[in-house]
Amino acid sequence: MRNRFSKLVVVPMVLMLAACGGGGDLNGLRDKIEETKRRPGKQIEPLPVFRPLPPFAYAAMTLRSPFERPIEELASVKGGKTVEPDLSRPKEYLENFSITNMSMVGTVEQNGTLWALVDTGPGSQRSVEPVTIGNYMGRNHGKIITASPNQIEVMEIVADGDGGWVERPRIIKLEEKE
Repeated sequence: MRNRFSKLVVVPMVLMLAACGGGGDLNGLRDKIEETKRRPGKQIEPLPVFRPLPPFAYAAMTLRSPFERPIEELASVKGGKTVEPDLSRPKEYLENFSITNMSMVGTVEQNGTLWALVDTGPGSQRSVEPVTIGNYMGRNHGKIITASPNQIEVMEIVADGDGGWVERPRIIKLEEKE
């Protein structure tokens, strides 16, 4: 039975393979290949010469980010209160980093004080730093006004574009990883 089955399968397969060989005339193909080989080669064109572009100096680091609210909206948040950053106070470590790159990654409670753990973001100086109410973070004089297990509220003081300053609230929420 097995022998008969193998003959039923193998014989048609051998016949199909033999039919694919065809024994057709390949002389036309060989002639075409030879004709292509006899043609003279063409000269390769040289690469075009590109002139270097002048370097671009980015000078907008002190301007408002296009991803932040416009100054008009910030003035309405101000509420008539005159604010100004304390430029004489010593800078804290987290003021060396952009607040937009920071993220809250956890909390620790020690002696009744809640400490939020803040990741400073990408870069070679990346670290996780503990902060609490009253600490400063970010490049815009941001002071932590409240801290909870789920978020940190920061009040930044930014230039209003008219030589003055306005407060800008910012919330950094706990980043949950799955």
